[in-house]
Amino acid sequence: MQEQMARTNKTAWETKAYQAWIQHHGSPEELAGRLKQDPRHPLRHWLKYIGNPAGLKVLNLLGSHGMKAICLALLGAEVTVVDISEENRRYASEVAAAAGVELNYICADVLHIPGEEALGSFDVVLMEFGILHYFTDLNAIFSVVSRRLSVNGRLMLTDFHPFARAWMTTRNLQHPTGNYFDDTLTEGEVAFAKLLPEEERSRLAQVVTRGWTVGDIITSVASQGLYIRTFEEIRSPGDPRFPEFYTLIADHIEGQLNPLYPGTPG
Repeated sequence: MQEQMARTNKTAWETKAYQAWIQHHGSPEELAGRLKQDPRHPLRHWLKYIGNPAGLKVLNLLGSHGMKAICLALLGAEVTVVDISEENRRYASEVAAAAGVELNYICADVLHIPGEEALGSFDVVLMEFGILHYFTDLNAIFSVVSRRLSVNGRLMLTDFHPFARAWMTTRNLQHPTGNYFDDTLTEGEVAFAKLLPEEERSRLAQVVTRGWTVGDIITSVASQGLYIRTFEEIRSPGDPRFPEFYTLIADHIEGQLNPLYPGTPG
């Protein structure tokens, strides 16, 4: 199921994504110029958790157009991006070149990274905005995180809050399910569609996603030997009574965990 889902989503993310980024962010040269002026602002959710990025080795999983990765590189980090879309890779690579930084961008399914072991270990794994809904098994993706983090390395995960996905209508979340526990696979518009002219949106391939609860996310992270340090709930700009995003910070600890349920393998 996951591999079929990945193939469907790859098709959607390789149809007009490059055009959408040009439409929204400008040419690679234009975006590079803005990022060089203030590389810290796009990283505002995470710098307090990593301090000075200079010299850090960072893995950005599902890194999309590469903006956050390029900002980290501008601040001195060594960054590798893994993302399934060739159009995302093209735009990110052109922005990085225009910004004068190196970016190792691997176009691949993050669950099947070619030569994964050869990548070595990383000080930080960054995952951000609209990503967990592309997986049918969270343990699989957090296993990748655990394998690639060095001891005491840090996961920084920011995504849409499950509460918001179920009940809020925002610019990014336009079709709330109304069911917090809904785990069905759902077809919908690819995220960049709203950046394109209306007449082009209907011709785009759709993505397949599923929702997760806060409990699902925290449990899966913890089950992979990642020690959860904080779960920061971020208020909605449109209605600050409710959370729209969250940031989860977890560190990779050394040692074998005891089974959650004694007498069982896991």
